[in-house]
Amino acid sequence: MSKTKVIIAGGGIGGLTLGLTLHQIGVPFVVLESAREMRSLGVGINVQPNAVRELFDLGLTAERLDTIGVSAREWALVGLNGKEVYAEARGTEAGYHWPQYAAHRGALHMLLYRTLLDRAGGDAVVPGARVEGYVPTATGGVTATLRHSDGSQDDVQGSLLIGADGIHSAVRAQMHPSQPPINWGGALMWRGTIRAKPLRTGSSFIGLGTHRHRMVIYPISDVAPDGTALINWIAEVTMDNSDGWQNDGWFTEVPIDSFAHHFEDFRYNWLDVPAMLHQADCAYMNPMIDRDPVSTWVEGPVALMGDAAHAMYPTGSNGASQAIVDARVLGAAFLEHGVNRTALQAYDDQLCAPVSELVLRNRSAGPFGLLNILNERCGGVFDDIETVIPMQERAEFMGKYKAAAGFAIETLNRAAPTIAPGARVTL
Repeated sequence: MSKTKVIIAGGGIGGLTLGLTLHQIGVPFVVLESAREMRSLGVGINVQPNAVRELFDLGLTAERLDTIGVSAREWALVGLNGKEVYAEARGTEAGYHWPQYAAHRGALHMLLYRTLLDRAGGDAVVPGARVEGYVPTATGGVTATLRHSDGSQDDVQGSLLIGADGIHSAVRAQMHPSQPPINWGGALMWRGTIRAKPLRTGSSFIGLGTHRHRMVIYPISDVAPDGTALINWIAEVTMDNSDGWQNDGWFTEVPIDSFAHHFEDFRYNWLDVPAMLHQADCAYMNPMIDRDPVSTWVEGPVALMGDAAHAMYPTGSNGASQAIVDARVLGAAFLEHGVNRTALQAYDDQLCAPVSELVLRNRSAGPFGLLNILNERCGGVFDDIETVIPMQERAEFMGKYKAAAGFAIETLNRAAPTIAPGARVTL
């Protein structure tokens, strides 16, 4: 077959992981990124063990990941009265062969970017180049139309086009022109970071409150000599969404005082939420949004991945993890079928349906669904959780979610590597 490169539209976490994967298996590629320069943006992110396994297999070792995050030890839900609803160990402490990482999204993004440039060279990523559309060619390949940051346009040809261009994907819009608009279910989030002493285990992910009014708190750095860590927080309130999202932006800096009053009663002997919020230097507001699943991620020589394929609510910490898995499954499909449409169809057959189900599961609160049950049974306030939601029911609920998200412990631990060490595509 031709050695014509694979075009990757989008240099986010998914697109860069695909670039690293293609370099690993010997497939020519180019990443086209709309931003003029790569910058460390965003706040906290969790990378689940199924995705960390893939990063390890790409040579991004624990030592390197430790420079941009911290291994998570616990996942805990706490009710509105500050009492524990459910807690479980995470990562290696739960029995996984791989850790779960909590990190700064921008730091992970830049680690992937620097690693790709180091391995594949400076020409591997072209900044300031947005893919606006595509046309399949008579020879079986694809021509992508680019808009550069200076306003100019040109075309690039490749064997395949992978749309990794996010929730506002132009590639998806062309593939599915009648798709509904972005879905906002009414949840509004404010995000930020502070330096503070970490809670519980010292590396715990804590969900606190109700299904419609909650905080999420977890460290994204190791503990410093002064006993503090960089703590990521998310404040969330669900409100009326009948008029849709009316703001101009999707991620906007706002004053702390504009939302802290929603959490005035979140004061406990182990945490004062209003005081914590006022320690933050800044906060960013954004709606919790996703897209309705589509029937396929593939059209001829074009495929979607990451948020372009399956933008989902961040309730289960699956978005970036699934994008990493997407990239590796695509690489495995190329190894089995060649760099062609058959490989794209195999990728679609494996992931589209189950991940679409995960999108809908996250929309209905994901693992935070336990708080829905709690609210229905006692309004979120209780003395003994065992009398409200017995432990067996809580464990079964979480087990079903982990299985759906692809990180059930025994299943993941037994699974063969997605890409065998040393595997290369024959071109």
